[in-house]
Amino acid sequence: MLVQLLKSKIHRATVTGASVDYEGSLTIAEDLMEWVGLHPYERILCGNMANGARWETYAIRGPRGSGAIELNGAVAHLGKIGDRITIMSFAQVESALADHWQPKVIRLDSQNRVAARQGT
Repeated sequence: MLVQLLKSKIHRATVTGASVDYEGSLTIAEDLMEWVGLHPYERILCGNMANGARWETYAIRGPRGSGAIELNGAVAHLGKIGDRITIMSFAQVESALADHWQPKVIRLDSQNRVAARQGT
């Protein structure tokens, strides 16, 4: 049997931009994606800590080292620059491995620099 577990989490990311006219997705600085093992176009679940909004989309690479966290397309209506969001991805894992599973998690500071990490 497979169980769905948290694979990656970027906690307390600060939104740096928003573009309603973009076709969709969430731009994430490439180095942050690498820290947690997110792939370009990977499905993600996001939650806005400021207003409780939650949405699914996919990740696209932003410039390495830029700290970019940008809401694109319709989700630009669900937050604003300065909001803190949590970005999560999940994986299907054999249940025999579930008890020892370790997701890759980073917590960011207000400048979207890694302040703490787990499982990386």
